[in-house]
Amino acid sequence: MVYYTFTTKEEGRADLSPLKEEPMGKKKIINIAVIAHVDAGKSTLVDAFLQQSGVFRENEEVIDCVMDSDDIERERGITIYSKNCSVMYKDYKINIVDTPGHADFSSEVERIMKTVDTVILLVDSSEGPMPQTRFVLQKSLEQGVNPILLINKIDKRDSRIDEVVDMVYELFMDLGASDRQLDFPILYGIAKRGIIVKDPEEEGVNIAPLLETIVEHVEVYPDRDEEPLQLQISSLSYDDYIGRLGIGRVTRGVVREAQQIVVVRGDGTEDKRKINQVFNYIGMKRTAVAQAESGEIVLVSGIADISIGDTICDTSHPEQLEEITIEAPTMSMNFMVNNSPFAGKSGKYVTSRHIRERLDKETEVNVGLIVEEIEGATDSFKVSGRGELHLSILIENMRREGYELAVSKPEVIMYRDKKGKLLEPVERAIISLPDEYSGTAISKLNVRKGVMQEMFSENGFTRMEYLVPTRGLLGFRTEFINDTHGEGILVRRFESFEPHAGEIPGRTNGVIIAQEAGVSTPYALNTIGERSQLFINPGTPVYEGMIIGMNSRNDDMVVNPSRMKKQTNMRAAGSDDNVRLAPPKLMSLEEALEFIADDELVEVVPDDIRLRKKQLKELDRRRNR
Repeated sequence: MVYYTFTTKEEGRADLSPLKEEPMGKKKIINIAVIAHVDAGKSTLVDAFLQQSGVFRENEEVIDCVMDSDDIERERGITIYSKNCSVMYKDYKINIVDTPGHADFSSEVERIMKTVDTVILLVDSSEGPMPQTRFVLQKSLEQGVNPILLINKIDKRDSRIDEVVDMVYELFMDLGASDRQLDFPILYGIAKRGIIVKDPEEEGVNIAPLLETIVEHVEVYPDRDEEPLQLQISSLSYDDYIGRLGIGRVTRGVVREAQQIVVVRGDGTEDKRKINQVFNYIGMKRTAVAQAESGEIVLVSGIADISIGDTICDTSHPEQLEEITIEAPTMSMNFMVNNSPFAGKSGKYVTSRHIRERLDKETEVNVGLIVEEIEGATDSFKVSGRGELHLSILIENMRREGYELAVSKPEVIMYRDKKGKLLEPVERAIISLPDEYSGTAISKLNVRKGVMQEMFSENGFTRMEYLVPTRGLLGFRTEFINDTHGEGILVRRFESFEPHAGEIPGRTNGVIIAQEAGVSTPYALNTIGERSQLFINPGTPVYEGMIIGMNSRNDDMVVNPSRMKKQTNMRAAGSDDNVRLAPPKLMSLEEALEFIADDELVEVVPDDIRLRKKQLKELDRRRNR
């Protein structure tokens, strides 16, 4: 095995040079997770680990956020799925887990904490701790790990390092951290440049100080190879060739390929099975190995029905580990077969069987998702998840894979307590916006049953903290962006289930509905656009019941967007000039889901996103009304 160490070149950049070949022996293993709020620099820090550890060839082209391998992750600049990699530092193998920062993917973070020895908590030097920072830190403190604090982006012009450190200390105390957990090491860095220092006044050259701190601060996993095997599955993956893969840390013993084992389920039942292959991570690559020792994060294949929380044990010592609990979903949508007049024109997978198979495949790895049959409906499924983004990412992936479907308005999932009292999810929203727009935001949040927790103003910006029912935040983001002219920042995360807050007003505007099938014309849209906000361009195919715009009034209006100008032999100067239309609002998937009402659907196909009424014919809608 080749080990690496950090040296410094004359020009001041980090270099990893291979040392001598060492004899094979028990590796010193440390597992760490990088946790933070969205956009604090987690994936960028993992990039620095990989780039400075010799994982890439000298002539290899390396992209930013290399761990964000999914197309949607790259487009949106967020981490959706937790991912593993490893680096060697001296004689230590450091397994690194890059975790999602968005609250909708919190089920990924919850499970990862079971497999790591410490966490690196990233906090922006300007923003300080954010809502999701609190959540991920709380989960790590509950597992008893001793975090390392990294104040990132210290090169920001508005950085306030000392104040942010004080805020983090307050957060630790609020979460009930132990004395040992409060004695956390503090580092400072610019992850984008691959620089970490122990003092913000220092001139850094690489991330060696962070690796040194990890080695000094964290005890290596103890050697428990001689004990009976015990491995709990904390995450799942799927391979088209070898099927479902269980991912977890070997708590004790050694796991080997072709080994006979016992799987102890969450309910205590036991199944005798056989492991086919064992994998671990070397750099970014999943590599098959003959065996893996205690402390190692591994992937095992061959157990088709393996699930989160299952414990893989030695056949002679079946001993279950503590069950992994996943927080309940907060939102649901109905996924239906697309039955519009344009159904089947662009998608490859259009039947209920196709949709069901795809949803079942998603639940193989996405444990925060629940799929249920809808009683009395053979072409619809109720899909529940952790939030709008969680569900919309699934819909967007299905669309790109060639699926056609229609989805209903998101609905908040409510529960009843032991006394029969109705409870609903409440979210904590942190808002930063220019002072002149604060009145509008306060007014709208109050109408949506929000309760202000904190408010202060500095440097022309107001910062507010609200507790708002999830129902009240549906559709609010688009309004907020418009009201603040794009200058406002809204961050939200699930807080708790609270008593039902009462009725919350929904969308106040009606919609513009196409009267018949055809192709929209500039002439017709010009007239319609005088009293509405259009959602389509001229030349767009439409069908009866399709929504083509938002009415300026609160009632729905049925129009003919395909109407042509009558031709005559008479011509007047200027009457035949080109029609000039205001640009339409082309909705993204999230905006469409926020916009629709209870009697409307979003039609999702590979090449388009359309809005429509559930009942396409006007006569049917009148009867229902």
